[in-house]
Amino acid sequence: MPKVLIADKLSPAAVAIFKERGVEADVKTGLTKEELIKIVDQYDGIAVRSATKLTADVLKAAKNLKVVGRAGIGVDNVDIPAATAAGVIVMNTPFGNSITTAEHAISLMLALARELPAANASTQAGKWEKNRFMGVEITGKVLGLIGAGNIGSIVADRAKGLKMRVVAYDPFLSQERANDLGIEKVELNDLLARADFITLHVPMTPETKNILSADAIAKTKKGVRIINCARGGLIDENALKAALDNGHVAGAALDVFEVEPAKENILFGNEKVVATPHLGASTTEAQENVALQVAEQISDYLLTGAITNALNMPSISASEAQKVRPWISLAEKLGSFAGQLTGTSLAGVEIVYEGTPSVLNTRALTQAALAGLLKPMLSEVNMVNAPVLAKDRGIKVSETRRDAQGIYEGYIKLVVTMDDGSTRRVAGTVFSDGLPRLIQIKDISLDSSFAPHMLYIVNEDKPGFIGKLGTILGDAKVNIANFTLGRSAPGQDAIALIEVDGPVPAAVAEAVAKLPQVKHAKPLAF
Repeated sequence: MPKVLIADKLSPAAVAIFKERGVEADVKTGLTKEELIKIVDQYDGIAVRSATKLTADVLKAAKNLKVVGRAGIGVDNVDIPAATAAGVIVMNTPFGNSITTAEHAISLMLALARELPAANASTQAGKWEKNRFMGVEITGKVLGLIGAGNIGSIVADRAKGLKMRVVAYDPFLSQERANDLGIEKVELNDLLARADFITLHVPMTPETKNILSADAIAKTKKGVRIINCARGGLIDENALKAALDNGHVAGAALDVFEVEPAKENILFGNEKVVATPHLGASTTEAQENVALQVAEQISDYLLTGAITNALNMPSISASEAQKVRPWISLAEKLGSFAGQLTGTSLAGVEIVYEGTPSVLNTRALTQAALAGLLKPMLSEVNMVNAPVLAKDRGIKVSETRRDAQGIYEGYIKLVVTMDDGSTRRVAGTVFSDGLPRLIQIKDISLDSSFAPHMLYIVNEDKPGFIGKLGTILGDAKVNIANFTLGRSAPGQDAIALIEVDGPVPAAVAEAVAKLPQVKHAKPLAF
């Protein structure tokens, strides 16, 4: 039974889901780093929120860990490169708190427009300063969205309901999607110049850090109001303070700050600033939603192989997992076959998907093929970290997808190129029984299953070879379970794949390699 650690406080419903799905769940919150390192190797999965830090040290100790689930969007507390290197899938739940965060942004915008927090404080102090608080209407105003993804699109929908005009800057927003949302796609400088309100809905990346810099703020309309419910660090807080002080920015509403928890900040104490303590996801519904989602996602992966909302692996639905699993197995075995014959001088690999696998999740198939290819050289490689390891070693990877053209409904072909320009070619398919098969090696057609122990031989197609080979294996008490032959033409190169009942001793492989007709002999293991 898979075992999961719930390391941060989650809804009890998450524990119930794990139990119902047949996953054992331990709830141990508030662990120190040292305490976590001592027990983390006991678990197949970990569910966290933002408190538990899964650092490189923790992940290194998690020898059996397969998946991390973050109940929420941000994964700042998970070392994703370290998780990837360790072969651990990292998932988040990007949609569970989307509505809650979008509603908070709209709430802050309205509070900012009518100066509600300052008016509330004044009224409760008994001042009744009716003429002091002169707000602005939002009807007809231009809302500038920086980021029009899941949350940004919900904000746009709500803003349109409030009769605002919405413009959006997002490099990944297509014109078709903008039309569907009923918003105008613009460049950043255009947004800055036109927006009466600006709200940010982008992740923190090197490209988005301080996207509202001093220069950017200077390009905004005088009297603009700024809302940030996304990530601290998107706004240069010093530049924002200066713009608030000189009156260029009329107000700012911030739920996130560059340093959190924000016990002190240069923006605090300014009546033009509305501040909340990172409440974007803080509703009963959102907390329940993300807890349920992370439990379902972790359970799905551990029980069925389905991958949802992963940050370092392609997503694979539960239904898709059933279809793609045999092809993943084939891709990994083809990679392993080529890797065991190749050595360490890899320059590139081309993977051809024809027919059935061409319409599947080929990214997952490619990662499986790379894992198999690199496994003989790098024992720690797996589907998650294989692309990173290949890139680090300068191995160029390309994919080709095409419709079925031959006698097979689908097949996968690997063409591995070495530094000296030579190549290894191997192809396989999946038959109706779901088992992977080898159908071509070095452009020589054959039909062989993959077995735990095999002997691969390239030889000249001349009489007497099979008898001599059988004698060597028989004398060494190596039992032949299956024997597959293929050749390019009579008298030319031939390939023999022999399935045997156990590992082929090195001395036996050397004896086979010394036969006059043999050009190459290599024991293989799958």
